[in-house]
Amino acid sequence: PVLVESLIVFLIVLFVHAVVWDRYSWCAVALAIQAFYAQFKWDRLLQQGGAVFQFRTTANSGLLPASMVIPLLGIVMKERCRSAGIVYFERFGIVVASTGMLVALFLSVIAVGITKPVPTNTCILTGVAGSIIIYTMKHSLAVSEVIEVLEVLLIFVYLSMILLYLLPRCFTPGEALLVLGGVSFVLNQLIKRSLNVIEGRGDPIDFFLLVAVVGVILLGLFFTVLFIFMDSGTWISSMFFHMMTAVLGLGVIMPWLYRLIQKNPLFWLLHFLFQTQTRVYLLVYWTFLAASACGVVFYQNAKRSSESKKHQASTITRKYFHFIVVATYVPGLIYDRQLLYVAAVLCLAAFIFLEYIRYFRIKPFGQTLRHLLSLFLDERDSGPLILTHIYLLLGMSLPVWLFPRSCAPKGTLSGAGALVPYSGVLAVGVGDTIASVFGSTVGEIKWPGTKKTFEGTMTAIFAQIIAVALILIFDSSVNLNSSYAWILASVSLVSLLEAYTTQIDNLLLPLYLQIMLMA
Repeated sequence: PVLVESLIVFLIVLFVHAVVWDRYSWCAVALAIQAFYAQFKWDRLLQQGGAVFQFRTTANSGLLPASMVIPLLGIVMKERCRSAGIVYFERFGIVVASTGMLVALFLSVIAVGITKPVPTNTCILTGVAGSIIIYTMKHSLAVSEVIEVLEVLLIFVYLSMILLYLLPRCFTPGEALLVLGGVSFVLNQLIKRSLNVIEGRGDPIDFFLLVAVVGVILLGLFFTVLFIFMDSGTWISSMFFHMMTAVLGLGVIMPWLYRLIQKNPLFWLLHFLFQTQTRVYLLVYWTFLAASACGVVFYQNAKRSSESKKHQASTITRKYFHFIVVATYVPGLIYDRQLLYVAAVLCLAAFIFLEYIRYFRIKPFGQTLRHLLSLFLDERDSGPLILTHIYLLLGMSLPVWLFPRSCAPKGTLSGAGALVPYSGVLAVGVGDTIASVFGSTVGEIKWPGTKKTFEGTMTAIFAQIIAVALILIFDSSVNLNSSYAWILASVSLVSLLEAYTTQIDNLLLPLYLQIMLMA
C-alpha cells in the first residue's frame, strides 16, 4: 500500500509539472524522490519505537504525500498569479513553495540523522535534493524572502518540539509536517503583517483568519502550561479558564485584530454577517443544520445503553456529518463565498475551543462533551485530542481560504480552476463519503493490501462527476472551458489516493484535488 500511495503521489507531481514545468519542478521532483526514501526510514523508526516523539501508530509515516502538498500549492499559486500579472502574489507563491520544500527536507534530515546505522544512499539523495533546492532558492529569492523562509522553519522547529511533546500519538510525521508547517506559516504571516500595517491594504477577512488561528492556538498553549500546575477539573480552575479566556480574547486578540483592520472587530463582524438579506437567510439555514448535527449526536448517544456491546458509531453514522457539511458549504459557495469564509473561521475557533473544554474537563460541559464524543472515536483518534471533526472542517474550508482571490479578477479561475473552492466538497463531502458508504455495504473486491474496495472507489469517482455536473447547473460562475479530461484525471487520482493512504484523508484529499484543479 505504501508503494502504491507513493506511485499515486508521483503521478500527481508529474501531472502538475507537465503543465507548469520550470526551475522549481526540478526541486519538486528531487524532493519527492528523497522523501520516498526518507519515508521508509521514518516507518522503520516508528515500528522500532526509535522516533524522538510518540506518533500515531495505526498509520505509516506519510512523509511523501505530506511533503509535496505545500510546495505544489506554492508552485500552482505562482503560475496562476503570474498568468494574471499579479507580481506580489507570484512572489508569495515562490515563498510558499520554498518554505514547504525546506520544512519537508528538514523532517527528512531528522529521520536520516536518528537512523542507525546511517543509511548511506538516503543521505546522498537527501544531500543532492537539498543542494538543488538551496541552489534554486539562492537564485530565486530576495534576501527578505530568504529570511522569511528561515523564520518559518525556526517557528516550525520550536512548535514541533512543544506540541509533539504535549500531544503524543495525535499525529503521524506527515500529518505533523502538514499541520504544524501550516500553522508556522500562518504565525509568521501574522507577525510580518502586524509589524508592517498599512492602512487600507489587505482584506479584513484574511486578517480575521490569521488572528483567529493563532489566537486559539496560543490560548491552548497557555492553558496547557498552566494546567501542568493545577487540576483542570475543579470549579476554581474552570472559572479561571473562562475568566482568562475573556481576558486574553478582549485584551490581546481583539486589540491585535483592531490594529490590523483599523476597525472595531465586533462591530465589523456584526455588520459583515448581517450586511445583506441573503446572509441572514444563510445564517438561519446554517443554524438549523448545526442543530441537526447536535441532534444526531444526542440521538446516537441515546441509543447507546450500558447493555449494548457496540460502543462506537458505525462508518455510515459518522458519514451523516459529511452530508450535513456538504449541505452547509454548497449554498455558501454558490451565494456568498465571503460569508462562508468568515463563518468557517468562526466554526474552526469554536471547534478548537470546545476541544479545549473537553480535553481539560472544564466545568460545566467538559465531562459531558467527553461522553458524547466518545461514541464517534475511530482508530485515528488515538491521542489525547479528538481531531477528526476539526480535520473535516479544515478539509472543507482550506480550498475556500486558499483560493487566490487576488489572482482571479472576476472572482473565479478559468477552466478546471473554477472548481477549486469546491475541492473539499468533491473530495471529502462526496467522494470519501460515497466510497465509505458503498464500500462498506456492497463492496466485495478489495484493493490489494487495504480494506478499501474497488466498488467504493469507482462509485466515488462517478459520484464526483455527477456533482461537477450539478455544480455547472446551479453555479453560473463556473465555466470549465472543456477541461473535462483533466477534471476526470484529477478526481480519479485523488480517489485512488483515498483508497491507499493511511493519513487523515479529510485533510489530504482536498488539498491534492485543489492542486490538480489549480494546475
